[in-house]
Amino acid sequence: MNIPLPVDADNKKKLALKIFDSQRAAFLKKPQLSYHERVAVLNIIEKILLENDDEICKAISNDFGNRSHHETKILEIAPSLMGLRYTRKKLKQWMKPQNRHVSRVFFGADNRVIPQGKGVVGIVTPWNYPLFLALSPLTSAIAAGNRVMIKQATSSQTLSRLLQKRFSEKISEELIAILPGVPASDFSTLPFDHLVFTGSPEVGKTIMKTASENLVPVTLELGGKSPTIIADDFDLEKAVERIMFAKLINSGQTCIAPDYLFVPQGKEDRFIEIAKKVVTKRYADLKTKDYTAIIDQRAFKRLLDTLEDAREKKADVVNLLPGPQADDDLNKISPTILKSVNEEMVVMQREIFGPLLPMVTYQSLDEVIDYINRHERPLALYIFSNKKKTIDKVLDNTRSGGVSINDCALHAAQHDIPFGGTGNSGMGAYHGYEGFAEFSKLRPVFKQARMNLAITPPYGKTFNRIYNLVKKMKWLS
Repeated sequence: MNIPLPVDADNKKKLALKIFDSQRAAFLKKPQLSYHERVAVLNIIEKILLENDDEICKAISNDFGNRSHHETKILEIAPSLMGLRYTRKKLKQWMKPQNRHVSRVFFGADNRVIPQGKGVVGIVTPWNYPLFLALSPLTSAIAAGNRVMIKQATSSQTLSRLLQKRFSEKISEELIAILPGVPASDFSTLPFDHLVFTGSPEVGKTIMKTASENLVPVTLELGGKSPTIIADDFDLEKAVERIMFAKLINSGQTCIAPDYLFVPQGKEDRFIEIAKKVVTKRYADLKTKDYTAIIDQRAFKRLLDTLEDAREKKADVVNLLPGPQADDDLNKISPTILKSVNEEMVVMQREIFGPLLPMVTYQSLDEVIDYINRHERPLALYIFSNKKKTIDKVLDNTRSGGVSINDCALHAAQHDIPFGGTGNSGMGAYHGYEGFAEFSKLRPVFKQARMNLAITPPYGKTFNRIYNLVKKMKWLS
């Protein structure tokens, strides 16, 4: 059943409810999708990506004002394809019932856990990676046997309309529905069996509060200020090359971008010197199509205001490219390092989501750990060191959603480790088996043996003897 898209907001709200009802009815009619049915849908999704990769790149670039087609392919299409293929490869194994230990007092009985789809899963995606952050949870949700509704960001409407058209041509909206233009406030009120939201902590709190009205379990990916630590032993040139790549992809509009940098005292000028060479080699100037635009005027102004706030509070602003600091016509801001920053500056208080990189110098690792722990838990943390003792000290004494060692952001591209936040940076996780488990009800099943030793009233001496035996015999586990 493919329902035509309405025009006005009220009709869009009715459409969302109508599709939800149709998906819920389809789930109740057929609650268990077979392995072959799930794989068939994953195959179709892969085919849609392969057949429309250039169109997808154009649509995302149109929504951004300019987004490198190469970045879309390497950061969104490729990892989506790899996730689909990894999931297909492992799905049969994941779907198998899991045998579990039975306490010896229930001799002859049987325990197992059977993973089953929860029902209808809602996915709210952000604008910064509108394809991957829709398809990655979608892959996990379909693998678990669910029906899925996707609401994409207002800033991603060109892509959203393209995906809605291509998906509806090949997949029934009773199974997967993409809804362009439906407000998040309407979408999140639906009584989903699970809801995924990627965005800011502030909006995440609202989503969670709304979902709680229907006791909907949520997965929240909320970002935060991800610290990056360069230890004194690590090759500075190698660190700069890797950090600046992760920082400047998507023009810094990445939830796991390095948000602020710890550099050993005395190495800050050398870092900047190397960064200028690296950045000018990769991006000749702001006009290059390889350098992504800021998503809209509001975000552009916010970043310029953040930069001006830092200047007024005596930060040393270093433009890494020759030419202007920003281009209003292109909606682009030059890669910039900020020295001499302090916690009074906006750039050190809020997630940046742009090509600005504040630098903090340190003398001891304890200073770094103390600073990180005095702030909200980040979605990612990066440590550059060749010393196990240094790495272990950071891992043992901090908490973050994920970690990359000697590089940045690459943990999010791994399909056999979970991706998720902690504390203010989110809750829940997906990717790989953890994604399959997140969107499954791991249903415990106990099967009694033919004979059982049930103790029933009236209780008396027999109960006391058996209870005393249980207390003494440690092997009865």
